[in-house]
Amino acid sequence: MTTDLTGVSAPSRVADLDEGISVEELQLAARNHGLPLEALRFDLTPPGLHYLLTHYDIPAVDPDAFRLVMDGVVDGPLSLDLDAIRSRPRRSTVVTLECAGNGRARLRPRPVSQPWLVEAVGTSRWTGTPLSPLLREAGLPDDAVDVVFTGADHGIERGVEQDYQRSLPVREAMREEVLLAYEMNGAPIPPQHGYPLRLVVPGWYGMAQVKWLTRIDVVADPFDGFQMRAYCLRQQPEDPGTPLTRIEPRALLVPPGFPDFMSRTRVLRAGPTIVEGRAWSGWAPVDAVDVSVDQGQTWSSATLEPAPDRWGWARWSWTWEATVGNYTMSARASDASGRSQPVDAPWNRGGFANNLVQRVAVTVISLSDLAGIEEP
Repeated sequence: MTTDLTGVSAPSRVADLDEGISVEELQLAARNHGLPLEALRFDLTPPGLHYLLTHYDIPAVDPDAFRLVMDGVVDGPLSLDLDAIRSRPRRSTVVTLECAGNGRARLRPRPVSQPWLVEAVGTSRWTGTPLSPLLREAGLPDDAVDVVFTGADHGIERGVEQDYQRSLPVREAMREEVLLAYEMNGAPIPPQHGYPLRLVVPGWYGMAQVKWLTRIDVVADPFDGFQMRAYCLRQQPEDPGTPLTRIEPRALLVPPGFPDFMSRTRVLRAGPTIVEGRAWSGWAPVDAVDVSVDQGQTWSSATLEPAPDRWGWARWSWTWEATVGNYTMSARASDASGRSQPVDAPWNRGGFANNLVQRVAVTVISLSDLAGIEEP
C-alpha cells in the first residue's frame, strides 16, 4: 500500500558544500553497515559481515503463518507456504550484491542519505527455487508487462507511507537465475537479510533484491511505484531520470598492512607485498584489473582469477615491491562489455552507481621503524 503523507518527511536533498554528516544520517549509518574491507579475503561473506541496508524496520514474520501470494493478471493465482516453496526444484547461486548508493558519501556536493563509502557489498551463496517456473505455472498472459514484488517491511519515505515494492520487466523476471531464496550460505536467511524468503536478482543493484517477500503481482501496465522512481539517475529533482538496473564494474582491494585507528591510514613495512582484492560487474564478466600506487598516474596489470560463479566476485592479486614513503593505492576494474571504472566520480542527486576507483592511503616504513608516521 502507499499513502501520501506530504510534509511528514522532507524530500531528498543535496548537502551544502560545507555541511557535515547529520544526526539523521548517523542514525542510518548505525542501523546499516558495510563490509569490513579485510573481509574481502573470504570467498563467501559471513552473513554478519555482509553489507546491510534496511529501509524501514526488520519485520517479524511468523514462518508457520507465512504465505507467498502470486496474483495479478495471471491465469491462476497461487498461495504457497514455506514447505510448498522448499519442495520445489532447488538451486544455489553465488551472487555479489552491492547497494546502489555505494560510494555516495565521497561525492561533492553530498546527497543526503545513507552515507556509504565503498563497503556496501557482499557475496553469498543463495539457495532457493527459481522464479520463472512459478510464473509459468500461474500463467502469464501475452499483455503482461511487469512483475511487482512486495516485502513485509513498511514505513514512510519522503512523505509516502508504503510497503517496500519493486518491479522487474517480465523478461528479467523470467531469467532462469532469478531466485526466491530461503538460505544464505547454507543456513536459513537471517532476519536482517530477509527471513524467511527474499528475491535475488543476480547482476542488479541491491534495491531490486526485495526482502521479506510476501506478494508477487503480474501487471499489464508499467509499475510506477515509489521505489521505482526513487532509484533513478537524475541531475535535478524534476528530471524523470534513468532507472537503475545492473551493477557497474568495481574493484576493491584488501587494505594492506595494518591501520591507524582513527584515520584508517594503512601502515606497511617495506618489501615485497601481495596486494589482493575482488572485482565484479553486473553487465559482463570482469576481464581486467589494474592497480596504481601513485594516485592513478600509472597503472599495472593485476593477475585475475576466474570467478567461481558468473554472478560472484573474482579474486585478483598483484605483487608490489614497497619502498619507504607515502602512497595512495587504487584498483580499477574493466568488464567484457567495455565498461570501466572512472577516475572522476560521476555525480547524480541520489549518489547512485558511483563506481569511482577506490583510494587507500598507505605509509610504508622500514622494517623496524614505527616513529614519525605521516599521513599522505
